[in-house]
Amino acid sequence: MTRLIDLGLNRLSSIILEMATLGENTVITAIVSYKEDNLETTKKIFESSSKLRFLQDEVSVLTIELIARFQPVATDLRYIKSCMEISYGFSRFGRYAYDIITVLEVLGPLKLCDKSSVICMSEIVLEMMKTSVSALRLLDNSMSNKIYEMEDVVDIMYKKSMRESTKIINQDNLYSDNRCNISSALIMKYLERISDHACYIADSVNYIVTGVTSPRR
Repeated sequence: MTRLIDLGLNRLSSIILEMATLGENTVITAIVSYKEDNLETTKKIFESSSKLRFLQDEVSVLTIELIARFQPVATDLRYIKSCMEISYGFSRFGRYAYDIITVLEVLGPLKLCDKSSVICMSEIVLEMMKTSVSALRLLDNSMSNKIYEMEDVVDIMYKKSMRESTKIINQDNLYSDNRCNISSALIMKYLERISDHACYIADSVNYIVTGVTSPRR
């Protein structure tokens, strides 16, 4: 028998999954744009980021309405509470994607820079995003360990990049090296934050399924 609250929960799920797809695609677009020095996607990324913020607001309104009208408990309440946190995570995906393209807009072109470290890190972060979204779609908390293991790698890469960016650079190539170092440091920071939010989404899935947050947090 369908409960009245189920209509609201289904709508909530629909918005969250829309945000999942949009957030993931927006980050992918930003990373590809960085690889190719392509600023033509700036408007698209900005619009996607704005839509994610709008959808986050819609989730907030809907969750408050569901709690006020139906006073949910147990699994329903955990799901509603988690959706608010998950929607924030997807909104941040959009924000950091826009920050990435802004780096290219301000400091680019970066064709002469060594992008290998950023690209390597981005591949891991994209896999974390994909896994966290899959965990959400399936409500499968068994994927958490894989996400945490990848986060450990991202953290190591980020700290290494910070150390390298502080090295004294050749004065003869000061301007070029500065642009490369600054762009890499900024983008890797944004990628590191995206990886954190992928973990937070995994934590929310674990909370929905088990009622407890991840022991890693």
